[in-house]
Amino acid sequence: MSIASDIVRTYRAPREVQARRMAGAPREDRALAVLMGACVLIFIAQWPRLSREAFLDPSIGFDARLAGALFGWIMVMPLVFYALAMVVQLALRVFGTTGVGFASRMALFWALLASTPLWLLTGLAAGFAGPGPGLTISGIAALGAFIIFWIAGLSAIVGQRGEGRA
Repeated sequence: MSIASDIVRTYRAPREVQARRMAGAPREDRALAVLMGACVLIFIAQWPRLSREAFLDPSIGFDARLAGALFGWIMVMPLVFYALAMVVQLALRVFGTTGVGFASRMALFWALLASTPLWLLTGLAAGFAGPGPGLTISGIAALGAFIIFWIAGLSAIVGQRGEGRA
């Protein structure tokens, strides 16, 4: 299935999509592509908010704000997400789940990519409506979807490993 179809399907059956995407041989290039795609989309989601902030406070131009967001989302955040995936991998090993390195990374990265439509909506709310209930609700929805998808991915990992042991 295509990435877009999998993202839509993740909103209906996140554990099933996660398990299917993790099946087969581990491909780190695929995990990195998913992570970078998510970071690029979240960077794009920042544009309306950055434009609004630059209009309201012209002391820092839009191009400078855009450069900061670019550096943050394209250079720094992938490293942060890899570090977070490593911490989760170590925690899963402590609880007895072995051989989950690629799977734990892919669960995190796919959860981030699958939740990007809501991050794009949050960016639009921040840019057009500004601070308020719309931004708060869309932000909570985006964060909630990310957490739910990540937990579904982690449960798919533990479920696959548990079925393999029995």
